[in-house]
Amino acid sequence: MSAVDDSSVSNPSFESPSVKMNRRHGRSRGGFARVLPDFNIALDLNDHNFAEIEEMFYESHLLVLPGQTLSPKQFHDWASRFGRPEPHVINQFHHCEFPDILWLSNVVKHGVPQGLADAGTYFHTDYSYLTKVARATTLYSIEVPSIGGNTLFADQTAAWEDLPHAMKQEIESLMVRHHYGNRDDLNEASRTVASVLSDEQKELVTWVTHPLVMTHWYTGRRALYAVSGSSFEIEGMPAREGRQLLDQLKQHATHPRYRESVSYRPGDVVIWDNLALLHAATLTDPSMPRTLWRITVKAP
Repeated sequence: MSAVDDSSVSNPSFESPSVKMNRRHGRSRGGFARVLPDFNIALDLNDHNFAEIEEMFYESHLLVLPGQTLSPKQFHDWASRFGRPEPHVINQFHHCEFPDILWLSNVVKHGVPQGLADAGTYFHTDYSYLTKVARATTLYSIEVPSIGGNTLFADQTAAWEDLPHAMKQEIESLMVRHHYGNRDDLNEASRTVASVLSDEQKELVTWVTHPLVMTHWYTGRRALYAVSGSSFEIEGMPAREGRQLLDQLKQHATHPRYRESVSYRPGDVVIWDNLALLHAATLTDPSMPRTLWRITVKAP
């Protein structure tokens, strides 16, 4: 198997990244991501403006829209512009009016968790454990910790394009078996395990297969798909060999040169392209409240 750069990469859950989004400028330094400081979702989201937003989104794969004030319906309407919302399997934290909205929160009131805490604290792709892949995920930030709470993103199009030609030829037709979970941490007591499912919820997920390399439906560009997180095996390979290849690709695809870090303020809306990016939440101090709404969408 051809070699890739597998330089040591620190645990994203605890990293203090050096590459961060600059909110005063439209473009990030990393070559993807864009900040739209003047767009008001509640007032400006019409068909004409959305056509421009959509083009910018798939060109940059990650948009940050600061300073929004949204009702649950307005946030749901925003997400629905990009595709069909799909509720998360962890249904106890669905929004009571809009179950497509998932509460992400470390807040506990009277002993009752108010949302899903420590969700996705490892590089992964949302809903890669489902048969039909997700197009986009969007977050609306409500409450932020005073320290940390950022999200890391890794550009999988650039990671694919930088692979040696020989390796591209070797892996471009491979199929990968996925299941709900974090292949690097299956300890349900860990803060970096995939959010723990109930027995009933575990019955709702099963093994699925996706290409290792996907062609983007909108841009036509190719990218590595979900080489970290839910990807456990490669079809036609012995389990150990397949795992080694996935780990090698993960080290390459999450290298700091492919990363951006997004920090949050109350009212920020972030949306990212699940076919082009890996992402990882970062662990925060449980004593510092953090609350967001999340919606993930599939093709209409």
